[in-house]
Amino acid sequence: MRSHYCGQLNETLVDQTVTVCGWVHRRRDHGGVIFLDMRDRDGIAQFVVDPDTAEAFATADRARGEYVLRITGRVRLRPEGTQNPNMPTGMIEVLAKDVEVLNTASTPPFQLDEHGKVGEEVRLKHRYIDLRRPDMIEKLRLRSRISHTVRAFLENQGFLDIETPILTRATPEGARDYLVPSRTHAGSFFALPQSPQLFKQLLMVAGFDRYYQIAKCFRDEDLRADRQPEFTQIDIEASFVEEDDIMGITEAMIRQLFQEVLSVELPEFPRMTWQEAMDRFGSDKPDLRIPLELTDVDDLMKQVDFKVFSGPASAEDGRVAALKVPGGAKLSRKEIDEYTKFVGIYGAKGLAWIKVNERAKGLEGLQSPIVKFMENIVEELLDRLGAEDGDIIFFGADKTRIVNEAIGALRVKLGADLDLYTQAWAPLWVVDFPMFEADDNGRLSPLHHPFTAPSCSPEELKADPAKALSRAYDMVLNGTELGGGSIRIHNQTMQSTVFEILGIGEEEAQEKFGFLLDALQYGAPPHGGLAFGLDRLVMLMVGAKTIREVIAFPKTQSAACLMTDAPGEVSPDQLKDLNIRLRQKAKPETAGE
Repeated sequence: MRSHYCGQLNETLVDQTVTVCGWVHRRRDHGGVIFLDMRDRDGIAQFVVDPDTAEAFATADRARGEYVLRITGRVRLRPEGTQNPNMPTGMIEVLAKDVEVLNTASTPPFQLDEHGKVGEEVRLKHRYIDLRRPDMIEKLRLRSRISHTVRAFLENQGFLDIETPILTRATPEGARDYLVPSRTHAGSFFALPQSPQLFKQLLMVAGFDRYYQIAKCFRDEDLRADRQPEFTQIDIEASFVEEDDIMGITEAMIRQLFQEVLSVELPEFPRMTWQEAMDRFGSDKPDLRIPLELTDVDDLMKQVDFKVFSGPASAEDGRVAALKVPGGAKLSRKEIDEYTKFVGIYGAKGLAWIKVNERAKGLEGLQSPIVKFMENIVEELLDRLGAEDGDIIFFGADKTRIVNEAIGALRVKLGADLDLYTQAWAPLWVVDFPMFEADDNGRLSPLHHPFTAPSCSPEELKADPAKALSRAYDMVLNGTELGGGSIRIHNQTMQSTVFEILGIGEEEAQEKFGFLLDALQYGAPPHGGLAFGLDRLVMLMVGAKTIREVIAFPKTQSAACLMTDAPGEVSPDQLKDLNIRLRQKAKPETAGE
């Protein structure tokens, strides 16, 4: 129906006749001449309709915003003074000969160029309108290009694209499963996969050697800016590999992706142990663009007569950390109070601070409500932190976990608020994760998942599981975990040992993971892999604030689809087929009952 997209029209087509199809982006009537800005997925172009073409003029006259038109006309240069060099089609216009209305349109719920004034709920309710915006089209176009580049890279590396099931068995993988009742097996349920983890390991047992998939995953968990109930993974697995092999392949893939899609040469990918990341940044996904670090001051705080500091400094599970912010003494008391409220979100009971106004004056040059408690160690403290005039020092003192989360988050917030970023992109590998983490009752759970291989023997693992490290690795970019992976357990003895430590008995293990345990008996090769969050990757590359901006039809923060009103009720007949009976809602009591 057309010869060109709107965005393809340029000076090379002058004096040629073209036909385009698209939507009316804007209509203007200038002294009897009608200008139509037409839009499609490739861009916007200007069409001129004058009264000499009576039929076309009459049609254009009744056209309104978002009408679907087909226009045929001759390309010409715009008159001097009306050209727009900032627009790809801004040097030309099309003098229309024929204008055909392919479909009319009701007034949309919001104007595309005024979407910023509209709430996200309205945009998601009418997502098909929102997706017409040029910036949304560009985001999804870039997402498509990213997927294509990833596929091409992995295919060239010998990886096979293999699909794994969506309807599978519920297995504990860290989040709640989405369950699907079975009609043919009354009382039984499928689960939607949280990841293809077990299946990709089985593919390695089957001998496929190198597998990848751009896979849909489902997790019923609390949502936030970079989470959705259904999301997309770039899933990669390979046999006969060590950590360096997987890390090398995937780092090369990300480097090539940034080079081809954004023309960006990523800097060096440094490696940092999990423990170092937690000590220096309070996070296992540190944003290295921010030149602020946490400094341990436990040894100094043990010497002060101030239990808020000396207590955590002396406790086995406690920590006192300082965060120096160069030039931060300019922060007002109101701003500091806001930061105090902010760290409270992470369980911190307060936020101590010292402003270094004139260090040469000793204690008189310091401004703080706590400095009187640390006269004996203040000079050594300032030396350790390299504090200078104009700096502010924040302190976290509590359980190690709370200090890391609170002061680590404060570091990120200060970096954003004070614009402390030193570079555009800061990639990082985090390695040597703990194998397990303990809850408040001391019960161990896997830090990643129970199929991650430890870096020790089964006997050593059993002897001291709390200190065991795993063969896991995460790729981090600008404070976001892009992907995580590990070398997997390929030995049944090791897998059984891990289950035993986790309190999963032989019967329970067989019930939940029997097919994997059985497979490990039949010559499972050493293997490992990594899974990237495609949505997060695209979010970072396009500069979006949430992954909802780079997913065509996302869910809300409450895991609902406003456009389709999902989830929704189903008919009694459907429930009957599934042998499901809903519990009746309690009727509200009325007065007098």
